[in-house]
Amino acid sequence: MIPIKISSEIQSKLPTLTLGCIEAKVKVAPGSEALNTWIEKQLDQIKVALTPETIRQMHTVKATKDAYRVLGKDPNRYRPAAESLMRRIANGKGLYQISNVVDVLNYISIKTGYSICGYDSSLINGEVVLGIGEEGEPYEGIGRGTVNIELLPVFRDESGAFGTPTSDSVRTMISEKTQNILFIFIGFAGKDELDSVLLETQKLLIEYAGAEEVETYFI
Repeated sequence: MIPIKISSEIQSKLPTLTLGCIEAKVKVAPGSEALNTWIEKQLDQIKVALTPETIRQMHTVKATKDAYRVLGKDPNRYRPAAESLMRRIANGKGLYQISNVVDVLNYISIKTGYSICGYDSSLINGEVVLGIGEEGEPYEGIGRGTVNIELLPVFRDESGAFGTPTSDSVRTMISEKTQNILFIFIGFAGKDELDSVLLETQKLLIEYAGAEEVETYFI
């Protein structure tokens, strides 16, 4: 199990913050026709209720954006990943098809509003600490180039920052070479329904990504 902790710096500002984690061995592959068809069917049902207002008011999205404001970051300029994905679906653009593992992550994110942080755990160096981004801290987001992570919630290891709820980093991204994953669900309003969300994610990873040695836990 990867050692993970929440820094006192961010815990003092966000006292209800809870992390739900999944670690597993997986077989990363292009999304199968069965998975793609199933996700499309689910999203067709979900997008009926998605409008800019309903997305903003979804309690998990709202909790994330409220947390950004507490930390001093504009959540409309640096949108949480779940909100960006939901807005994409609401606009009829469909979900990016990347791989079975990432597609499951994105689907759960859209369904629940949690901005899930997904990593190749073999690329994480030492202890993981959730803290607050610093001015000028280097960070290369996936498909985004350099991201200003100052005042964002940030996961760091011994090599530096590697994850935020706005954008995961290139350094620890899941690829076709990935064999071990770490998913972190940030419950800014507490544990809430994280138990059931982790269980659903675990089931999908087992079914569509051959997940084994699955561990779920809370910080």
